[in-house]
Amino acid sequence: MESFLQKNRGASTYQTIALTFVALIAFGTILLMLPIASQNGESLSFLNALFTATSASCVTGLVVEDTGNYFTVFGQMVIILLIQLGGLGLMTFATLFSVAVGKKINLQERLRIQESLNESEITGVVKMCLRIFRLTLLIEFIFGTLLAVRFYGEFGLRGIYYGYWHAVSAFCNAGFDLLGNFDSLTGYVNDIPINLIITSLIILGSAGFGVIEDIVHTRNFSKFRLHTKLSLVTTLALIVVGTVVIFCLESGNTMADLATGSKWLASYFQAVTPRTAGFNTLPLDKLRPVSVLFIIVLMFIGASPASTGGGIKTTTFALTVLSVKNLLQNKHEIVIFDRQIDQAYVGRAFVIVAMGISWVVGATLLVANFEPASLQDILFEVVSAFATVGLSTGLSQHVSDPSKIVLILTMYAGRVGILTFGMALTSKYKPNSIRHPKEKIMIG
Repeated sequence: MESFLQKNRGASTYQTIALTFVALIAFGTILLMLPIASQNGESLSFLNALFTATSASCVTGLVVEDTGNYFTVFGQMVIILLIQLGGLGLMTFATLFSVAVGKKINLQERLRIQESLNESEITGVVKMCLRIFRLTLLIEFIFGTLLAVRFYGEFGLRGIYYGYWHAVSAFCNAGFDLLGNFDSLTGYVNDIPINLIITSLIILGSAGFGVIEDIVHTRNFSKFRLHTKLSLVTTLALIVVGTVVIFCLESGNTMADLATGSKWLASYFQAVTPRTAGFNTLPLDKLRPVSVLFIIVLMFIGASPASTGGGIKTTTFALTVLSVKNLLQNKHEIVIFDRQIDQAYVGRAFVIVAMGISWVVGATLLVANFEPASLQDILFEVVSAFATVGLSTGLSQHVSDPSKIVLILTMYAGRVGILTFGMALTSKYKPNSIRHPKEKIMIG
């Protein structure tokens, strides 16, 4: 990895971040094509290996082959390695490697680390990488142990492997599972320990490392950074609203046979998992159309910035909603928790939303042109790929090769970040010394 970064020092920060994921996906594709990776001893096709490697590296969870039944332990370990590397980001691991070998990290490399972590300041980014790594290992070990104890009673020694494997998958918001038959966690809809452990991992992974650090060290909501406050409030609102809405929509449908307590548990789980996790305890192919559309909205919003999740991000959504509210009230300043938001961030939020919608619409049109499936199922799959969620109604296992390519590119753009992806494709910005006269236009 170090030599890779050395060769790309002439690239922009955005291009470097994008290229690190390309390198990881290529590495994973090669390993998954080895006969030792599949239980039938045959090589996985290039496109299916590329799809799986992209889904794992971009912590998405969409699959074309059943992870538990198709891949050997070697193949499963390749997938979980890609998930861990993709979840934390290769820039983080490159930093850890540099520190381990005693190499000094120069200013340009620090700037790239800063951008990959989505931090506003360059000070302390190397130490933050080390803290992120230690925190990740601690969280995955604690919750992995809890899952291992739970699965041990059902699967024996294999349950220990399942416990830690699924803890990494859940914390990195990947949604891959080893339980087989593309059923995800539908067999555990009434299981309180598994539901609470998995959702806790999802929430921690989607909160963002900066938010977790702020909570651990500050421990006082009034003293939290504005970003932490906004992320937490938006996340809580989405989970609460999501739980209530899904309970109301699905109580008489997919949850008709469940007791009231189990209905609330299932609703809570299904409200958390669109935060880009990809696990599900309710059969998605049997949801009401209105429930599917609601989950699509939750998926598109996604997780918080600098987390293992995707989507347009909670803070982007919050800024967009508040900006629209202010515009309707003819207010010119956005004030949150007694702090004014710079208009540059508001503009950035609208750009991200516009680019995200444009990509989703374009990808949906392309897949709809290739597949005979319903438009709703196609939109669900595309948004799931873009927001790196991994929830699926089953379409991914049956799409044609052109559609797989569209979904691969969508997962990649979603994980890198739609804005980063766009900037990586454009040339470096050159300030224009010419100033043109201003003129008004009619809008609306």
